[in-house]
Amino acid sequence: MTLVSLGLPSTPSSDPVAVADAPTTGPLRDRFGRVVSDLRVSVTDRCNLRCTYCMPAEGLDWLPADDVLTTPELIRVLTVAVRDLGIRAIRFTGGEPLLRRDLEDLIGAVSSLPEAPEIAMTTNGLGLTRRIDGLVAAGLHRVNVSLDTVNPARFAEITRRDRLHDVLDGLAAARRSDLRSVKVNAVLAGHDDLDRLPDLLAFCLEQGYQLRIIEQMPLDADHRWDRSTMVTADEILAALRTRFTLLPDPRPRGSAPAATWLVDGHDLDGDPARVGVIASVTRPFCGDCDRTRLTADGALRNCLFARSETDLRALLRGGLDDDRLDAAIADLWRGNAWVKAAGHGVNGPEFHQPDRPMSAIGG
Repeated sequence: MTLVSLGLPSTPSSDPVAVADAPTTGPLRDRFGRVVSDLRVSVTDRCNLRCTYCMPAEGLDWLPADDVLTTPELIRVLTVAVRDLGIRAIRFTGGEPLLRRDLEDLIGAVSSLPEAPEIAMTTNGLGLTRRIDGLVAAGLHRVNVSLDTVNPARFAEITRRDRLHDVLDGLAAARRSDLRSVKVNAVLAGHDDLDRLPDLLAFCLEQGYQLRIIEQMPLDADHRWDRSTMVTADEILAALRTRFTLLPDPRPRGSAPAATWLVDGHDLDGDPARVGVIASVTRPFCGDCDRTRLTADGALRNCLFARSETDLRALLRGGLDDDRLDAAIADLWRGNAWVKAAGHGVNGPEFHQPDRPMSAIGG
């Protein structure tokens, strides 16, 4: 296995060196007993919004097209993940995954696998209206749409685009479809947004969406994240409670990234309405993490905040025959999962922000 610094991929040999003590068979697992069954796949690093907490107004230096995994390469990797490595859930992300024209083909290939996983997507919602039917027909089960505010002026300020109406249309189309769930992901760009947060929850309750609020994480392209100015989970909950009564959720959280609360007096499709908070910084949930990640250019990451990654692209293009290639992919992946750290270390003195920003890693 070859671990490489972010942004500096190297070419592994045709016979990858195994990580000491890493399993050679069975599902993905790490040294701490965590079983890895949830895969986040970035299909592109490109995005058609320019959110202030994510990237500069001019955008980023996108990956060259030849560096991005092709459809056959992705299908091979995902087949190995499901068939040989115990992956039971796959979420397609970006950048903005709807910018990938063959997304339906990828979803269709995964959904046709024996023991097909649950398939989800995280999107900014632009273009969702015209593609939702095809995505659902291909096998998409769940969708999360990023929406930080329903205030048009504030939306334009955060995203640097006047496209709120397109996001709302995409959400409505998703709600009308046969998806199992439609969630809204919100990041508060600043403390001034706390006063608007109850309006966002009210909107989600009225329209039948599940709201998830995410603490801003140190994954911005400009590396300007400052914990002292971040909106915390405690502040988020306090803002919501100015208008809503939140009750403890009796359901086990399991490995879900969001801690959830029942919204008293509200329901969603006959079940109690819930709101979630993903507090990666102030309330880390690393001990229950079951995720692995694949970037658009074929790098495996065992943590969102990992400082090293494993290159699959060179292996995929190295000329191995099919059987040897599948076995090599599985070996590299098991090694990458095995050396996963106990926690992301964001709150420790030794923490350093990853070189890749969120848009280049995948949500």
